[in-house]
Amino acid sequence: MMYQLIPYIEGLVKAEMKFGDSWLAKYTGLGRKLNRIVNISAFMARPSAQERALYNQVPIDVAHLLRTAGVQFGALYEDDLYSGALAYDLGADEVLAQHAQRVQAVFKKHGVKSVITIDPHTTTMLRSVYPKVLDDYDLEVRSYLEVLAEKAMTPSATLSGEVVVHDSCVFARYESIVAEPRELLAAAGLTVCEPENSGRQTWCCGGPVESLYPAKAAANARKRVAQLSAAAPDAVTMCPMCFVNLSEAAGETMRFKDISKYLRQAYAS
Repeated sequence: MMYQLIPYIEGLVKAEMKFGDSWLAKYTGLGRKLNRIVNISAFMARPSAQERALYNQVPIDVAHLLRTAGVQFGALYEDDLYSGALAYDLGADEVLAQHAQRVQAVFKKHGVKSVITIDPHTTTMLRSVYPKVLDDYDLEVRSYLEVLAEKAMTPSATLSGEVVVHDSCVFARYESIVAEPRELLAAAGLTVCEPENSGRQTWCCGGPVESLYPAKAAANARKRVAQLSAAAPDAVTMCPMCFVNLSEAAGETMRFKDISKYLRQAYAS
């Protein structure tokens, strides 16, 4: 649910930037009470159909890639739950523990033993964080990039051009997923360029603090865009937070695409 939530998260962050320092801020307490009865946030963050479609396309592309690779998998559809990554990032440990139990219950209900994840935050939550907060947790968790790289797929369409890779902090530093995206892009025919600060030394997009310090997050994103644009005009991201923060900071100065878009074009077109 990480990609699908991004348009709504962005809408709430923009509302926070708009109202946070205004006279309306003093009614925050009242808003919280009202929100228990009526979901006010739904009116504050109403992304367009085009925005929703952009992020909803990523899981679709990943499904096509996995099928092309011969991977048999299922989906939980309406039962699928968000991992609780934001609660973890904000240090809300009790909230996270309760939510993790709900997610674990859904997995047990459906007899899930192995999970293929789409984004870095869900990967590290299910693979590295949940084992620390849950008892009797033994799921096998792998990113779809790891699964595809293991399959050594042959592209059906050869791509061309140069792309600069922006490593997700979570993938690179916490889960050691660095080589796999580069291998897949290079095998697709693309020339992979490295920016200043890459791999485990990657520079953060600013996303993790966006909901608390949007101005600082934007400044961090602009610095990262400068590093990336020095290497190539086209950049590859593999995290929805990185994509939205960096593409907004870049404006028209460079182009950003999620890695799934390149891979779908090359391997499952």
